[in-house]
Amino acid sequence: MNGAGWRFTLLGYQLGLARPAFLLLLGLSVLLLALAVVLAARRKSRLSRVFSARLADRIAPGVSVGRPLAQGVLYGLGLLLFAFALAQPQCGSHSELAKRRGIDVVVALDASNSMLARDVQPSRLERAKLELTTLLDQLKGDRVGIVAFAGDAFIQCPLTSDYGAAKMFLRAIEPDAMPQGGTNIGAALLLSKQVLENAGGAKDKVVVLISDGEDLTGEVSEGVEALGDAGVKVLAVGIGSEQGEPIPLLNKRGEMVGYKKDASGTTVLTRLDRAGLTAIAEATGGELFHEPRSVAMGQVVAIIDRMQKSELESRLTVRYAEGYQPFLAVGLSLLAAGMLVRTSRRRPA
Repeated sequence: MNGAGWRFTLLGYQLGLARPAFLLLLGLSVLLLALAVVLAARRKSRLSRVFSARLADRIAPGVSVGRPLAQGVLYGLGLLLFAFALAQPQCGSHSELAKRRGIDVVVALDASNSMLARDVQPSRLERAKLELTTLLDQLKGDRVGIVAFAGDAFIQCPLTSDYGAAKMFLRAIEPDAMPQGGTNIGAALLLSKQVLENAGGAKDKVVVLISDGEDLTGEVSEGVEALGDAGVKVLAVGIGSEQGEPIPLLNKRGEMVGYKKDASGTTVLTRLDRAGLTAIAEATGGELFHEPRSVAMGQVVAIIDRMQKSELESRLTVRYAEGYQPFLAVGLSLLAAGMLVRTSRRRPA
């Protein structure tokens, strides 16, 4: 037995049940059979107490003991076979070479303090996480990695096709968990290139940059040049508005206690740098996507789907031959026969 069901060998044959939990219905079928027998016995007992066996058929000609019993047995056996069919019995197996094709995608996610701004609800960072979750939900066989960055960049999730694991790593990204403050898009682009190079595999590769575009270090050109030379496109998703928004200050409980101020006491405003993100994307042959009131990642996924897919993984898998059809067919026949049984008969007057 394993997590995928029951597997066992009988007389040299590989047998199994893919969904053994449905065998619990066997108890219901046994109960139905027992109920049919008990009710038939009670009906016979009542008739014998009132009438002799010779008079019963003449006085109560429509009353039958065998017919309800037969109907109950047919229903019970039909349900029993249905239980086996739903448990998906399997007999025999064969091996298949399963190939997975796709591209490699690294998402560079901005987790700097400016991403706490609330010009998009509930915050820029939460919108960015929603964008990335949408991407993970729509990818089809591609490998995805996550690079989180603020003043420096680090690998939050290596390239993987396990999208559930990627979502788990995504939930842990917060500005207060960043080892260095500030915003360094250049470092994120260079690290993304390194992740893609170390992985090999896919022919087409892409970096999805999710950020408000504000860069405080001025090292973007080096990262853009490196990705352009490697033939890696940057698809940028802009988060935030261009009007300017204060950066909230949060306490340990996540409650806002004020706004960030500069050395002179003036409230710091953060804005979406559309021009900067556009320049990064277009320098690598990519595009900028910005949807203030909706999710923009659908447009990114459309581009990824058009890229040339490479074989990322080949592995030998075991396929089991399904054998539920006979149980289903016979079960249906028994239920149909049970519906045709009349529990009483009428004689012409």
